[in-house]
Amino acid sequence: MERINGCMTAMVTPFDKDLQVDYQGLESNVEFQIANGISGLVPLGTTGEAPTITDSERTKIIETVVRKAAGRVPVIVGVGTNSTDKTIRYSKEVKDLGGDAILVVSPYYNKPTQEGLYRHFEAISNAVDLPIIVYNIAGRTAVNIETQTLARIAKLRTVVGVKEASGNIAQVMDVISQLPKDFAVVSGDDNLTLPVMAMGGKGVISVVSNLFPRMVSDMVRLAISGDAEGAKALNYKLLPIFKGAFIETSPVPIKTAMNMAGMPAGGVRLPLCEMLPHNLERLRGILSNYTELKIDSTNNP
Repeated sequence: MERINGCMTAMVTPFDKDLQVDYQGLESNVEFQIANGISGLVPLGTTGEAPTITDSERTKIIETVVRKAAGRVPVIVGVGTNSTDKTIRYSKEVKDLGGDAILVVSPYYNKPTQEGLYRHFEAISNAVDLPIIVYNIAGRTAVNIETQTLARIAKLRTVVGVKEASGNIAQVMDVISQLPKDFAVVSGDDNLTLPVMAMGGKGVISVVSNLFPRMVSDMVRLAISGDAEGAKALNYKLLPIFKGAFIETSPVPIKTAMNMAGMPAGGVRLPLCEMLPHNLERLRGILSNYTELKIDSTNNP
């Protein structure tokens, strides 16, 4: 696949009323994303509730997204776990099923050292011939991938970029300035996309683009083309939902918002649960300001 850039959507996994995967809804979401200019699809990440997805569901989700995308945009599948062997097994499955790349989060809970982190990515790179995007999100994994360590990881033959979701702008600047120019740094935080791109980032793996693929994609394209004022205008228009999508643990708010807009999303699996009533009303108030959406007040999230 080409180098990582643009707006790629961290896709939700839609469920039906019994919290079974809604594969028809997933197909609909894929088509909606591609029709609205998205640059890539990222199923089975944090937003896709990967920890609660069974292995058989995982296989069918990958098959569904790859088949429906039909080569129109890259499919970058989340495979990261806190077991190197399991991550390699998932990565090989993506290769077998026709995925274009893998998104590998740093191992959570185990709290590996920086050397352990390097060896984890080294083992995956040696085992699977697919482009790897490293996913650094210390808020969920308890361990930050330090810039020095990422520089080592970036030298591995299949590592092409990083989804940087540390929330630390100083660290992002270090990464962009110290790593090779062809190493893609993309934002993992919607509200930091434009600042990251202003410093040399290549785009975003976005949560909010589940709901607003055209608007987020346009913002990223304007930033890439050098239209700073146009990108800034869209950034500020999107800022309320950039914040609203994270007033509770993601993907609860974005799935709730999609339900309000009549899009395939459904509920979330335990240990996640529905939003608190006051946050639900805050989110509904935010969405009411976007005329692009048809929010039905009778829609139950």
